[in-house]
Amino acid sequence: MDAGLFTANNVWMMVATALVFFMHTGFSFLEIGLTRQKNTINILFKNIFIITGGLLLYYAWGFNMMYPGFEEGSSGIFGFAGFGIAAPENGMTPEYADGGYTWWTDFLFQGMFAATAATIVSGAVAERIKIGAFMIFTVIYVGLVYPIVGAWKWGGGFLDSWGFYDFAGSTLVHSVGGWAALVAIFLLGSRIGKFDDEGKAKAIPGHSIPMATAGVLILWLGWFGFNGGSVLSADPELTSLVLVTTSLAAAAGGFGAMILSTILYKNLDLTMFLNGILGGLVGITAGADLMSPNEAVAIGFLAGLLIVLAVALIDKLKLDDPVGAVAVHLVCGIWGTLAVGIFGAKAGGEQFMTQLYGVLIIGAFCVVCTFIILGALKSIMGLRVSKEEEIEGLDIHEHGMDAYPDFINE
Repeated sequence: MDAGLFTANNVWMMVATALVFFMHTGFSFLEIGLTRQKNTINILFKNIFIITGGLLLYYAWGFNMMYPGFEEGSSGIFGFAGFGIAAPENGMTPEYADGGYTWWTDFLFQGMFAATAATIVSGAVAERIKIGAFMIFTVIYVGLVYPIVGAWKWGGGFLDSWGFYDFAGSTLVHSVGGWAALVAIFLLGSRIGKFDDEGKAKAIPGHSIPMATAGVLILWLGWFGFNGGSVLSADPELTSLVLVTTSLAAAAGGFGAMILSTILYKNLDLTMFLNGILGGLVGITAGADLMSPNEAVAIGFLAGLLIVLAVALIDKLKLDDPVGAVAVHLVCGIWGTLAVGIFGAKAGGEQFMTQLYGVLIIGAFCVVCTFIILGALKSIMGLRVSKEEEIEGLDIHEHGMDAYPDFINE
């Protein structure tokens, strides 16, 4: 391979890595914007812990657990290539990864993905989970559950051999976080004041919708790296197609959610609009490289409709998800994965069933693991803060700080 092409590929992958890293700013802004001022530092602390802890865990063993190099004839369920990230022979040459990137770039790009699953959970459990319990959960989930599931497809495991397809992680990243978020909000219970005496959901407004809006726009930008980097090279045709399908699905998702929420609730709800954009992005992620622009619009628009219906269903089930993480990442993650069997280059009944089996297997594994981890934490140390702490805010009680202190001129 030409040295210039190898360099161009690697530079694009490093840019994509930086864009995915920047998504953590978007997640942070979105979460604090849609929740109350008194819990801002708590949410920011969790998000910083996730990216720092997640990267160290992925370095220590996660990368080699997710890409163990399954031997021929193995079950393709679990493997481990050893601790650390020592580069293999030719890891810095075009012989590695077909000249798309170096070993170091490979690790860092995949490491940015690893922390995202726990970030999804952070938003769902906001404002009432003990930070110590959340930190322990993050270590176990990002350190073990995520790389094991990732190995089943991206690491060449049994789902990959079946023909399961997930280009950039509608299931392997977003649903993995979404299933955990669903179990967590079930075990935690709703925030004080979320439901009235008759069980009807009441809105608990976030303290900064401008911040949430900025978060969504940053996430959309980051998705250019999330999906565009998943091409795993700077291939001009495929990379540009992926960026087009990603953007069109995002726009269509926003429109779908805006239209249906306006019809149902008779008001132009910005938060539904924003979550519709995210739903479109999650929905296209599994097949962004397979879809035409028309198919991307259809997938995104349907994801936007699903967002509105899923949020209503979650309220009806008396579950409390402050940022809509389950609707966005789980429901639209499932939809996007199944859409690979309905639209695009791989569409067909056999592919659809393979996608469905993958969704069900990964869902069952994540649900069981989350119940075990959080169930153990609940019995040992408890998951939820006290009523007093929840009412007065986690910033003061768990951090001894105020995100927006009142400065008095002396």
